[in-house]
Amino acid sequence: MTPVDARAAGVAGVAAEVTAATETLARAGIAAARVDAELLAAHVLGVDRGRLRFAEPAADFAAAYRRLVAARAQRIPLQHLVGTAPFGPLTLAVGPGVFVPRPETESLLEWAMAVLDEIAAQPNPIVVDACTGSGALAVALARHRPDATVIAIDDSPAALDYARRNAAGTGVELVEADVTAADLRTDLNGRVDLLVSNPPYIPEGARLEPEVAEHDPHHALFGGADGMAVIGPLAALAGRWLKPGGRFAVEHDDTTSAATVDLIRDTGLFDEVRPRADLAGRPRFVTALRRGPAVAGEEQP
Repeated sequence: MTPVDARAAGVAGVAAEVTAATETLARAGIAAARVDAELLAAHVLGVDRGRLRFAEPAADFAAAYRRLVAARAQRIPLQHLVGTAPFGPLTLAVGPGVFVPRPETESLLEWAMAVLDEIAAQPNPIVVDACTGSGALAVALARHRPDATVIAIDDSPAALDYARRNAAGTGVELVEADVTAADLRTDLNGRVDLLVSNPPYIPEGARLEPEVAEHDPHHALFGGADGMAVIGPLAALAGRWLKPGGRFAVEHDDTTSAATVDLIRDTGLFDEVRPRADLAGRPRFVTALRRGPAVAGEEQP
């Protein structure tokens, strides 16, 4: 067999393995079976998914690939198998013990980046990411605005281990603390420009996919009977920490957008309390402006 023939046979072998894997994953109930099959193959081959059909496999490709496919068919999250998750401009380290960031939260990230762009003339803004998990929002905002003081808070040591890896090379300050504590970081009172959070907000008892229910930390998912147990304390925290004109954004369950708007508005501390949708058009997060002086005539994002 010539080198050209050998290469063609290798590429064809990869394609056949991916087709078989797609069928296996589809039978296991995985909606994006073809995508996951291709991503796993790309991971084993060490190439981007877009280069998959040009990649030549090593001799042990099939065995290594089939092991990963079998694990994915057991509904182990794809991100745990490859060790990373995409989020906006980032590729984050994730795994057991930390919530895997979802694309839905990228809409909140885009809003927060727009806020930081709006205050571009203000040096060294203070940004807080409460319930940071893997550090997704904190790291993305720190890279977007390198002069910002970014503080990332979580009460899970396991999650903070991942956040520490993801924040390497940035100035993100990691804090192990409970964001519902009434006296948390009083040194930040009235000083924060932007507070964002993707907290636990799923109502207890909600039915979830196995990848979520069996692998994401329970503590990072569920927010009490109605999903609002952490959102209330976060609104109070935002009211205390934000300077007049500072911004607050909190993600919520699909079913609690109106309740989140009412809760934040009822504090009497915020103006411009607005529900926001994700890219799929689902209600995803609420934003608010800390009551107080702002720049006259300035359009709010």
